[in-house]
Amino acid sequence: MSVNQLVSANLKERLKEVFGYSQFRGAQEEIIRSILSGINTFVIMPTGAGKSLCYQLPAIVSEGTAIVISPLIALMKNQVDQLNAVGVNAQFLNSTLSKAEMTKVKKDTLGGVVKLLYVAPESLTKEENLAFLQKAHLSFVAIDEAHCISEWGHDFRPEYRKIKHIIENLGNLPVIALTATATPKVQLDIQKNLQMEEAALFKTSFNRKNLYYEVRPKMDTKKQLIKYIKHHKGKSGIIYCLSRKKVEEIAELLNVNDIKALPYHAGLDGNVRMANQDAFLNEEVDVIVATIAFGMGIDKPDVRFVIHYDAPKSLEGYYQETGRAGRDGLEGNCVMFYSYNDILKLEKFNKDKPVTERDNAKYLLQEIVSYAELSVCRRRQLLHYFGEHVDRDCGYCDNCLRPKEKFEAQDQVALAVKATLLTDQRFGIPHLVDVLRGVENQYVTSYGHHQLEVYGKGQDQEANHWASVFRQVSLYHFLEKDVDNYGILKVTEKGLAFPEASYPVTLSKDHDYSNVTEEEEEDKELLNTPAKAHDQVLFELLKALRKKVAKEKGLPPYVIFQDPSLEEMATTYPTNKEELGQINGVGVGKVTKFGKPFVDLIAKYVEENEIETASEVVVKSAVNKSKTKIFIIQQIDRKIDLEEIADAKGITMAELLGEIEHICYSGTRLNLDYYVNQLMDNDRQDEIYDYFMGAETDNIQVAVNTLGADDFSEEELRLMRIKFISEVAN
Repeated sequence: MSVNQLVSANLKERLKEVFGYSQFRGAQEEIIRSILSGINTFVIMPTGAGKSLCYQLPAIVSEGTAIVISPLIALMKNQVDQLNAVGVNAQFLNSTLSKAEMTKVKKDTLGGVVKLLYVAPESLTKEENLAFLQKAHLSFVAIDEAHCISEWGHDFRPEYRKIKHIIENLGNLPVIALTATATPKVQLDIQKNLQMEEAALFKTSFNRKNLYYEVRPKMDTKKQLIKYIKHHKGKSGIIYCLSRKKVEEIAELLNVNDIKALPYHAGLDGNVRMANQDAFLNEEVDVIVATIAFGMGIDKPDVRFVIHYDAPKSLEGYYQETGRAGRDGLEGNCVMFYSYNDILKLEKFNKDKPVTERDNAKYLLQEIVSYAELSVCRRRQLLHYFGEHVDRDCGYCDNCLRPKEKFEAQDQVALAVKATLLTDQRFGIPHLVDVLRGVENQYVTSYGHHQLEVYGKGQDQEANHWASVFRQVSLYHFLEKDVDNYGILKVTEKGLAFPEASYPVTLSKDHDYSNVTEEEEEDKELLNTPAKAHDQVLFELLKALRKKVAKEKGLPPYVIFQDPSLEEMATTYPTNKEELGQINGVGVGKVTKFGKPFVDLIAKYVEENEIETASEVVVKSAVNKSKTKIFIIQQIDRKIDLEEIADAKGITMAELLGEIEHICYSGTRLNLDYYVNQLMDNDRQDEIYDYFMGAETDNIQVAVNTLGADDFSEEELRLMRIKFISEVAN
């Protein structure tokens, strides 16, 4: 075995042992190897993609203590609790500790027993902390929420600008900087400030495929809110509001309507805020109502909905806040109530800021207006904002599920491109719209743009229409934003070729949220509720047990087992500790610490309901259900066509696939290559296989929406999912 293979095997062993996962996700292993090799590493990875593991695992396998710089005290406590629960010694150093607690943390760190030490940037600037860290044996430095370094970002923290200088005082340590939200401009700013231009850069897709995005007009909002939450009864959710007053008002409204909710904002006493957050984490309340301005800093994986009662201040903020939904890869709904009045309010808040900051804030707000009002695929818009181009709609947002009226725009696209070229690619949308509409203002005439051939060519359309055309043309990559100058548009290669060799282009009419009837809103039923493949009754029993165990241990429920693990238990029915250890997300430590009551509950449930389990399939051939399963396994081993197997059992092909899926998800490996190879060529197989390898959920409907129903049938996707699970998980 080579050195590389040994390292991989050791990392995977620790991954399973500590965190309970059999495989790394995406680029995790490459990132971990990079920092372990002493290379400065910069990671841009969306919330829920496993960012924390990229510094937690290398810290566990390295000698010494890793320093994790984080701006959020609540998140520090959260992560330390989770790591301690799986047997990792992690501590934090911040203003919430007493002098005695601080002394103990420092003593343990100097004694070499602390693997991860979480530190607030403010704590790093204190001389006594710096002197203590200089004496400690440190492995590397992780800078979490690295976007706080950039004044171009949505969450700038001046103290983050000093981090580079502080790290230099700690010695020649490798640095890993991580963020979940960075536009191309913010990315450059972070690298420049940390002097990490030469760092290994890992930028994974910002696409959170399990999240459903929707924008609703701000009309009868309280009624809509109550109705929505009651539709999601018993599920965890976060509601963001613009002001502390609104937070208190909405929390009270929910409680009056029998929805357990608590407020969370910077005006609350620190102890109350922490108690409210803990109540949310421990499932004592379903909903937390928070200010947009105040970072929640929570790592709760089973938040099922995030609602913006008021418009957020930026798309970065919106992406990060919605990113708190569905971090476990399961259901996550993101709803924004939108009114242009919210934008006007936010602009008023910005009026006292310095000019540059005010202009920057205004630009960020315009991006929110664009996102809300455009009727183009929401996911496509978000990804485009972060510099990621996709060539198909997601099929899983309100704009995709309820498309708006389209219009033919070949000539208008050509005009937009020409106007950008003829004005030397030095202007933003407002100026370009004025030129096309023939607005003879001082700004247009001072550049001589009233003499251009495109001047006034678009005067038959309103300014809003042209603004929408420019936004959509950028989205479809005829134009692009200048990374160095906010708001300025440049022409892409695709755009350069268009005026001379144009072709039909269809654009969408914008939403007009000021003109929506109540009936239209009432008609909007939720189209995004995923099907449940697991035993829902057992799942609810397991959740109740998890809550009870968590309370006894003084831990948040998801620290015991996360929802995907419970769903798998409710699918495969593990009735002993060995079988429980095979569940994804369940490590050896968790089986030992928490496993017994869960195994006992499942065994009792299986017995009472006479359920067939995976281990019984091989033995109990006398039982009818078991006979069917063994027959299917034997026929597949003999490479019999699936249609023949279905005919022999008198069931449909869909029913047979259901039986095969059940066998496969129960841990039995099946080889369907003989059948799949007749049905699909290698390229088609590879495309679906790669999708499942990178997907955050194995939900077939999400796969259909992502890969396209026109390109792949549901049967093909189900067959490839069986192949994938058999090869990767069994």
